This record gives sequence, C-alpha cells and structure tokens, in this order.
Amino acid sequence: MKHNDNYYFDIIRHNIKKYRKLKKLTQQQLADKADLTMNYIAKIESKKMQRGFTIVSLTRIADALEIDIKKLFDTNEEK
Repeated sequence: MKHNDNYYFDIIRHNIKKYRKLKKLTQQQLADKADLTMNYIAKIESKKMQRGFTIVSLTRIADALEIDIKKLFDTNEEK
C-alpha cells in the first residue's frame, strides 16, 4: 500500500511523543537531552513542522530517549 509523505511524518511524530511520555519526559527535558529547542520538539509533536526534521535531529531524539532510531519508524504500534 502506498502512503503519502504525511503518513510517515505522522508515524515518527506519534512515536516521538509516545516514547517521550513513556520516559516521563517533558518536551523541555527531551529538548535539553537532545540538544534541540523545546519549540522544535513541540512543533514536531503538533504537526506544525512538515518535512522539517532531519536524520540528525531524529538521531539526537532517539539517543535522548535511549531507543534505537528504528523505533521512531515503527508502524506496528497502535496509535
């Protein structure tokens, strides 16, 4: 099945938020750990950022969440 780009961005957004909450981190705490701004994390999670995140920022976020970056792309999880 072919999906549009937004589908994949939404998967990543959902997983970032899910793992952040599982780790009991605020957006600010995640931003600090990932060396990003809280505004950047908030934009990713709220869909205000379309095609705006890079592999570098995703790597920083995954490292800060202490997960394998592949988990950010996992579509098998329920939304």
